[in-house]
Amino acid sequence: MSGATADERNSRAIHTAACLIIGDEVLGGKTVDTNSAYMAKWCFSLGINLKRVEVIEDDEAEIIEAVRRMSDRYDFIVTSGGIGPTHDDITYQSIAKAFDLPLVLHQEAYERMKRISRPNSAQPNFSWDVDSPARKARLRMVELPIDESRDVKKQVLFPREELWVPVSVVNGNVHILPGIPRLFESLLDGLKPYVVPRLTDPGKGIFRAMISTPLPESAVAGYLTDLAARVQDKGVKVGSYPRWGKRTNTVTLVGKDRAFIESLVPEVVKNVEGRQVLVEGEGEDDEEKPDKLP
Repeated sequence: MSGATADERNSRAIHTAACLIIGDEVLGGKTVDTNSAYMAKWCFSLGINLKRVEVIEDDEAEIIEAVRRMSDRYDFIVTSGGIGPTHDDITYQSIAKAFDLPLVLHQEAYERMKRISRPNSAQPNFSWDVDSPARKARLRMVELPIDESRDVKKQVLFPREELWVPVSVVNGNVHILPGIPRLFESLLDGLKPYVVPRLTDPGKGIFRAMISTPLPESAVAGYLTDLAARVQDKGVKVGSYPRWGKRTNTVTLVGKDRAFIESLVPEVVKNVEGRQVLVEGEGEDDEEKPDKLP
């Protein structure tokens, strides 16, 4: 998509996605990232191919490089984290710099913040009408990267009426979300009405069939290699996943053509001497077995 305009990126069909997790606390082990996993399931349910997940620190140069690259390569990008009121929340300013945009106070977001946000008992004397460090800190969260030559309504979305938090859409396909899982999940789900009309096959997600096999990976590798070559043109991916220390391993068939995948299951079950399951370990006591190489 290199060379496309922001409006072109904002209207093209969505086939691919990427997720950029921003935060020193994730890389430092203080916080566990669950947002990328949630986005993976979200994309899977909609039939969007999530091609990349990256975790980077709160570093301007890292953010700039990552969002420029992702915006050029993928149809739909979501960032998570770094949009709070403190000095180390630099996502808005970094993404603005990445695309040579100013940070502009978004009036509607500001008014929604004043109306919806709850008073903080730790700041009993806070006033929206008095200039103060606390007010300036809050304003950082509604000063958004805006291309004033484009329709602002395409650049700032409010997916949830009950939330004041906006989703800033930069360069047509970079969607900036908060890192707090509850807010991230709610806003991402709220983006579905904006995303579904741009899918080539709305309502048809990706289907996954799982086959549990007692055979080691080395015993089924030849068959699975042949199978993968045969079904590749049908858009089906064949996966093999060892379950170290367990009694069974898992073979997966993933793609959008559910009927075709289901037609393959009996063949796979026979060749791997297994059975189809809905979840790994289904119907097993799953006791540990002696460690063996796969």
